Parts: sequence; C-alpha cells; structure tokens
Amino acid sequence: MEAVGHLLHRIWLFFFLFWLGQGRRMAPPGFVESSCRSRIFWMKLNKLLLQGKFFQLEIYDPYSGPVLLDEQLASRCGYVLSEDVWGNPVFRASVLGCHVANEADELFSLTVNIKVSSFSSMRAAVTYTYPMYCSYASWASREIVCEENYMEVSVKTDVPAVSNDYTVAWMSALPETQNVAYQQWQLMFVSPSGRKRITVSDAVKLGYSFNNSLSRVYLRAPYHSNESDVSVVSGVTMNMITSTSMYRQRWLLLLIDTTVSCPVDGISFTNTTLTWTVPRVIPTLVVQESTFLSKSIVMGVDDQVIVNPEEMNYLLEYNETHIRITIPTGAEGGKLESSISGGVYGVTYCIDLFLEHTWTDADWQTTKYTVIKSITTPFMPQMPTVINNTAPEERLFNVALGHFLPDVSLVAITVGNVPFSLREAQHHGFKIYETPFSNGTKAFILEVSFDDPYVLREYVNRNETKYTLLVNYTLSVGLEMMLYYHSAEVECVIADIVPEAVGSCDEENLYLTLPTFGLHQYWDLYLGNKLLNRHLALTNGYLAATNSTHLILQIPLFAGGLIYEEVSFQKIKARFDVALRKVRTMETLQMFSISCSFNSSAFIICNPDGTIMVSAQMKTVPAIDMSKTKLRDSSCKPKEYNEAHAFFKFHVTTCGTSVRFEGDHIIYENEISYEKETLPRQSIPTITRDPDYRLTVLCYYQAKETLVLGAFSRDPATSPPFGSGMMFPRSNTAAYRRVRQALNVVSRVSKDESFMEFYGPSTAILKQPMESVFLEVELKDESPSVELYLENCWVASSPDFNSNPRWNITVDGQVVLTVQLTQQSPNFYLYLLFFLSNRCEINGSEFAAEFCPVPVSPRVRHPPHFKRLAVRTLAQQLEQVYVHCLVAACSPTNAQPGSTCRGQCISSRERKGFPGHPSDSLQGYVLAGPVWIVAPDRR
Repeated sequence: MEAVGHLLHRIWLFFFLFWLGQGRRMAPPGFVESSCRSRIFWMKLNKLLLQGKFFQLEIYDPYSGPVLLDEQLASRCGYVLSEDVWGNPVFRASVLGCHVANEADELFSLTVNIKVSSFSSMRAAVTYTYPMYCSYASWASREIVCEENYMEVSVKTDVPAVSNDYTVAWMSALPETQNVAYQQWQLMFVSPSGRKRITVSDAVKLGYSFNNSLSRVYLRAPYHSNESDVSVVSGVTMNMITSTSMYRQRWLLLLIDTTVSCPVDGISFTNTTLTWTVPRVIPTLVVQESTFLSKSIVMGVDDQVIVNPEEMNYLLEYNETHIRITIPTGAEGGKLESSISGGVYGVTYCIDLFLEHTWTDADWQTTKYTVIKSITTPFMPQMPTVINNTAPEERLFNVALGHFLPDVSLVAITVGNVPFSLREAQHHGFKIYETPFSNGTKAFILEVSFDDPYVLREYVNRNETKYTLLVNYTLSVGLEMMLYYHSAEVECVIADIVPEAVGSCDEENLYLTLPTFGLHQYWDLYLGNKLLNRHLALTNGYLAATNSTHLILQIPLFAGGLIYEEVSFQKIKARFDVALRKVRTMETLQMFSISCSFNSSAFIICNPDGTIMVSAQMKTVPAIDMSKTKLRDSSCKPKEYNEAHAFFKFHVTTCGTSVRFEGDHIIYENEISYEKETLPRQSIPTITRDPDYRLTVLCYYQAKETLVLGAFSRDPATSPPFGSGMMFPRSNTAAYRRVRQALNVVSRVSKDESFMEFYGPSTAILKQPMESVFLEVELKDESPSVELYLENCWVASSPDFNSNPRWNITVDGQVVLTVQLTQQSPNFYLYLLFFLSNRCEINGSEFAAEFCPVPVSPRVRHPPHFKRLAVRTLAQQLEQVYVHCLVAACSPTNAQPGSTCRGQCISSRERKGFPGHPSDSLQGYVLAGPVWIVAPDRR
C-alpha cells in the first residue's frame, strides 16, 4: 500500500507541474542555469539578458499561488537572493523551504516565476516560469546549513535518547513539558536571559520557521535574534540558538534537540591572501567531544566542489581546533574588481566559498555541517605604473600605463593642456591601444611623435634637445564607471641631427641642396638676419623646389642677397651664405656657403654701400670706341674696357647720380653715354659719323634699409640685402618714367622761434652748444586738402643721403626722446630732443624738442603744408651737421584707419597694411645745413 501511495503522489506532482506550465512563458535559452548541491537549489540568471531591465522573483506555492520574494520571506523560508562575483543574480533555496514540494524527503521541486520589465514599477512585465528539481536521499542524522541570511538545522525524528552527559539541560526542560499542548509542536529557547516556550505560530511571527516532514524536524532561524547568543569558539565568533522542539501525544512526549550554531566572522586578510577560519569542534553541537571524529572536509566555490584545491592554488588545512581555507588574491574562481577610494585607484577581490564538514559522535551518529560564505577583501590601493618604452631612434614616445583590470577603460587624454577624446586623439595622429598581460591585467599604450606640436622641446645643450610629453589620463573604473585621473611626464634627450647641405653652380645660377627633415620644425634658414621663407625667396628672385627628402634652392647670379667677392671686367665671383638656426633659440648651428665664379658680358650690381658696378655692352652700328663712354659727370670714365664692353664703378653720391623716391624705394639714376667726335665748327650743322649711344642705369633700394660700408664683408650674418638694378637704352625710358614723381618740398632754417626770418642759401649758420636750430619744411604746389608729415628725420655730419653715422630724431613720424649717440670720436656726442608743449622753447636745463605749431599768417595760407621742428644740439668741438628728412603727404579726408593722415605719430608700418598705400600718398626728401656748432668765443 505504501508503494501505491508513492506512485499516486508522483502522478499528482506531474499533473500539477503540467498545469503550472500552461499559459506561462518558458525562459529563453541561456537565461537561467540551475543545479542541486548539498540539498540546496541553485539558480543563476544571465545578467546580459537583464541589461537595462528590472526583475522580481515569485515563489509559486502549490496551494496559494505565487508569493513575492522579499527579505523577510527569504530568511524565514530558506531563500537567498544575491549576486555572484560576476554580477549575475543568484537564487538559492533549501529543499526544506516553505514552498518546496517534498516527496518522501527524497524528491523535491520548486517553481519560480521570473518577472522581467523595462519599468521599475514592473508594469508590462513578462513572466518566465522556471521549475527546479532536486533529489536528495542521503540525509545525515543532523544537518546544519549556515547561509548568508539564516541558520537551519534538521534532524531525524528517530534519534536515540538524549545523552546522560547533557541531563541538566534536558531535565530543565522537563517541567516545561507539563504545559505542552496536546498534539501540538512547541519550541523552548534557552539563552542567558532565561527560558522561553512559544508555539510554532508565535515563532513564525518572530522570524523562525519550524516544521516536520515524513522523517525529519527542522528549525530555521535568522541571525542575531532575541533568542540567540554569541560565543567565541577557538577565536571565531559564533551565533548560537539553543532550542528544544517538543511534541506531546496521549502516551508520548517527544523532545528533539534543534540547537544550531554558525560562524559570523573568522575572515582575515593580508596583502596577497584571504583566510577563512571555522572551528573544527563546536562544543554546543558536540556534547561528547571525546567521541568526535571528522569524516570529511570539503570546500567549494559557487556550487562546485573543489576536489583538488592545490591545483587552483587554494590551501585547505585543518588541525585539532580549526579548519582553514587560504585563497590567493586574484585566484581563479573569484573576481578582482577595480574601485576608487579618495581619488586613489585600487582593487577588491571577492569569492563565493562553501565548506562541508561531516563528523560523527556518540550522540548524533552523523552531522553534516555546511557553511556558505561570500567574502570580499577590503580596498587595496594599486598605484598605476608608467612604463617608458620610448624609442629615440624612431623619435617616438611609447608610454604604457598599467596594470589595470578589464573593468577599466580609457575615455580621454590630455596632452600638454589640450584635451582629446579617444576619437579626436586618433584623428590628431596619436596612437592608442591596449595590451594584455598574462595575469589578466592590461595596459594602455600611447604613442606620440617627438615632432607633435603638443610635445615640449627644450634645447639643453648646443646639439641636444629634450622632448617632454605631459599627459593626463581619464579612465572609467568599475561597474559604477567612476572617473579616475592619472598624470605622467616622460622625457627624452637626444642629439640633434644637423643636416648637411650641398652647393653647386652652373653658368647663371648657384644651387643649394638641403634635406627637408626637421626644416621649419627644429631649424630654419636665415639670410643675414632675415628668415629665408617663401616671401623672401620670391622677393629676391630665388626659385625653390622640394621633393620627399630635399629642398633645392636656385639663386640667380644677380638675385638679391648675393655677396660679390670680386667683380672685374673678366669675371664675377659671387658667394651665397645662409645660416642654419634653431627655431626656438635662434642659435646658429651651421653656416652654408656657396662661392662660384661667372663670366658675364653685361650686368649691373647695386651694392649695399651705394657702390654701383656696371658692365655696358656695345650694341651700335657702326661700332663706337667704348673707352670714350662716360657717365653724366664726364670725368667718370670706365675702369676697364675693350672693343665691346665698358666697366664702370662709382658711388651713388658721385658722377652726377640723381635720386628720387617711388613708394617704398629710393631710386638712383645715372646714364652712360658716348662723346661724339665732330668736325671742326666751320659751318652749321655739325657733322659726325658716330652713332647716338645712351644707356640709363637705375638702382632700387628699400627706403627703410640702411646702406652700410663694407659691401664685401666676410661676415655673412651681418651682410644686409643688396639693392636691385636695371639698365635700359635711353629710347625706352618713357615706359619707366610713368611713375609718380617725388614731392615738391623745400626746407629752410629760421633765425628764431618766430619763423619770420630765415638764413639765406649762402649764409653760414652758426649755433652754440645747447642752442636750438629751427627747421621749417614747406610743401608746394599741392591741393589745400593735402597735409605734410615728417616721416623719418636724422642728423648726419655729411649732406650725403647714405652717410654714416647718423642719429635719428623722428622714426615713422614719432619723436625720439633723450637719445645720446657717440661717433667714432669719443669727444663728440649729440643730444636730440623734442618739445612736449605747444611752444617752441626749452624749459630750464631739460633737453627736449617738439614739432612747433604753425599758425595762419600772410606767408602761411595753408598750415597743413608746413611742419616746423626745433632741435637742440650739443657738441664739444667745432662740427658741422646736416638735417635730413623723408616726408610724406596725403589727404586726411581719404585716410584709412591707421594711416599717416590720422596724425604725426602714426607709423608708416601701420599705413602699409592698407590697400590705399602708396597710391594715396606722395613722398619726398629735404636737406638742411650745414649748421656749424661753435664754441661761444668763436661765433
């Protein structure tokens, strides 16, 4: 009959589960995993299928339907809902749980509803029904489970009589049994506060769960209840409940010991390991300790028994008093997690362990003691390491930042002071990637070229450069994606590779070939003190070509910037010098010089000292005698000549050379002509057989450039640019004269500040030291709307425009204050100052000067056409000085912002930035003097 009853029960369970599945969704593949281990249901949900969703668990009761799982229900009914170390939800349930279907204490089933919703309110939830089954027949006489949130003890109901050694406790319970209700289970708790007897229903209200099955009685209790006690066993803190379950029938009184004790600590840590210690013998559970015998000690991780712990570097050891499990930090089966604490990066290690200890003693025969423990280490700081793998030979920073766990990601970097997202960094040219290590960690690799503009460069020695990479990493750490910042500074000093240049020449050009590597990044070419850039090259007439490796610079023979070492009738020896300088320090690393000799039949060279050299070619029919050619001054004859050429060398201040101004240029002009031979003047007209020969010579100089002596200076760094020249026959001069002529201006020196009487052209002007010279400049034949300005004025000891030394008194229309300059003679010096008031007078011993006001008078109809200047001079000996002025005129009504027309102090540099210059202004030049500075007794 008993076998028939078992069969009917199984049939009923089958039909119940079949009905339960009707109308329910089955969990998708891979969503749920389950097992049965040590009479515990284990169920794990895949977190990947729950991303961005909310879930709840319901326990399906065969009689009352689904019950929502909460904390109180879990601890009372033997359920645990937590997460494994990988973040997957884990549900565990005792086979003696509240809603478990039990078949003869051998077959157990539990159905769980998994509700999944996209909303926290769980509306529109999808319910997945998941049944679990567990077969467990090998019950021990007593089984104790120490779970995370409850303690459970179950015993067989056919346990032998109570041991005589524990008679006192049992005898103290006997008086209470007189009040045990008939056919009703009651519980008696013994604690330091006394004894308490309660019914099962009252125990449920206190969080306990008590029940009996076909062959067992079990009690489930929360930790730290009012009826519990705390004791220390072998150094481990234990939570203990001493209880007796009582049942009375007509002729039977059943007393069952349901005492349970579980460890609540016993965890210790070092820098490299964690240790879990459990007492081997627990006195409250082993009464007759002399009969205690351990049968097996087994450890496990998650729901898996570890048969050979040493293979996973685990250590399971025990002695007479303790069982100890030691796990290396980071060992397999657990998980390292990154975290941030106080701005410091570190890790924690967590692992889910369980321990099964089976022993026997004289009272209980066999006890199976199971403890489940989830252990997490404290925060362990881990300072990231910067590994410098920079390759100087490749000019490449290679920096590794590690070691990090897989849950750390790089989100941004800052190089120098410039932030970059990873995409921006890759687009800029940085290379960023991860590299794994054998221990499961990784590092972030950053590669940056030395030539990147955000790399700092410092020239530490003549030919050494220090490159510094400053980088700040921004990392996302852990599941919480906390931001962590780490900075690194990497330096590398390498020797500079100075490029070598190669020079060559052909019949008309000089060539410079130079490697392009590093050009404009680390060094530049300089012509004198000017950067040899594209603009200067085009201005001087150079041709530049580049390929993937080299720059080729072609310099024509008569291009600007050449130094003519030797110029004669037979040849021209020219040299081209450039300096290789560091970009940042301007330090000259190397000089490149090309020198070649050329044969040229016709040329004009305008030297920076004002010397003009011309080789004129005879192109007349019939031919002329080139020895009889001359310049405007007939005394200026050729230095060398032959039948077809004549070579002239003269200065711009001699041989009848004239000067005029066009825009920003000073133009010197002379003419080569031929003296015709005529018959004696016995009759008119004159008879000659010689052809007409006239050749105009022009030299252009920048007005702002100073012409200096020493055209053949051997120091190329101080050689200024040359002027440019041209020659053309007289018959073609009309095309060159279609240019704006110079201003019609005159200058005169007044006898006093009234500007009423002036010195005549042949009158000597004598001034004592500290006495003012009053200069007036007048613009003639111009519209009343035009205004005159003194741009650049200077004092020199010669009337020559290019004479040296010179002392500036106005520069770009601005006065020069308190300037003391010395000439070659140490006893000679000149003070030039300008007035700071509206009157032309000198106050006390102050050295000052200023532009004097120009009022309307019968002589002055248009004051803007006049400028008056007072200059005070001081000399220690008899000297003569001249005042030179470059002047400009423009219309104030049409002046652009920043032009000279806005005021006397606006510089010509500002005017050049506007399209109206120079077409909206004219320029001219005036000279006043000589003024003799004499001692008072010689006037």
